[in-house]
Amino acid sequence: MLEPALLPTPLVDCTDEVFARAGVELRLKRDDLLHPSVPGNKWRKLAPNLAAAVAQGHTRLLTFGGAYSTHLRAVAAAAGALGLESVGLVRGEELADRPRNWSLRAAERAGMRLEFLTRAEYREATGRADAGTTAGPQGRWGHCLVLPEGGSNALAVTGAAAIPAELPDLGGHDVVCCPVGTGGTLAGIAAGLPPGARALGVAVLRGGEGYLEGEVTRLHRAAYGREFDNWRIDHAHHGGGYGKVPAELAAFAERFEARHGIPLERRYVAKLLAALTGLAAAGAFPRGTRLTAVVTGLPDPE
Repeated sequence: MLEPALLPTPLVDCTDEVFARAGVELRLKRDDLLHPSVPGNKWRKLAPNLAAAVAQGHTRLLTFGGAYSTHLRAVAAAAGALGLESVGLVRGEELADRPRNWSLRAAERAGMRLEFLTRAEYREATGRADAGTTAGPQGRWGHCLVLPEGGSNALAVTGAAAIPAELPDLGGHDVVCCPVGTGGTLAGIAAGLPPGARALGVAVLRGGEGYLEGEVTRLHRAAYGREFDNWRIDHAHHGGGYGKVPAELAAFAERFEARHGIPLERRYVAKLLAALTGLAAAGAFPRGTRLTAVVTGLPDPE
């Protein structure tokens, strides 16, 4: 059985002098505490997909990820707890004969079967993948529910849309913020906001301008049949690209942890909070703005 999630997740005030000087309030939505094995936005996005898999009679999930993919670990843990098989197609055929890193070991321990693809094969497979389709490299695994890389699809968006409903009294002075990798969490937050409130995503990818906006728009159309105009993506705080944690960002995270006693995941959450800190210091938010930063995941254990 899959352990129940902690819902609603805690909402805590974060008193910080940079934001105070800017006249901006900062709150943290502690989705990192949501579930012990499927934390943060992974639960939000996976829960409706898992419910659909069970309802449709699927016995196997197939999905995609890199060598340190939180999504792969989360799918493996959730599938194993529900008695479902799971297959992970991993980017990088050179990893097949190497000792497993801690992340891939965790996925395999939870029961996930891993297949390692060349980068060209991986691009082809992810390009073809949509829920319920088994084409190309997936065909060898038979009937299965296919989840996209990062888990962002229409059902995932509806799961993430529950986040604003857990935030009281949202209004015109509110901006709900999250890191952006594949766009599903931002799309859900934007869709769930009441009139006047806005969503801000901080891209963790380098060179994602236009592409990520297109993905969020595509997800909105898929989930709701319409577009939303209450969101934007900041592309200036990616820290050098996906998975990169430069020394300056690591130092920021360490200072934040020391001040506030909250452990920060580096590749997504630290980039989000560093971006908000820099934007507040630069006067990017009107005085009186209330920022809610969604802490989407846990720090890596190694």
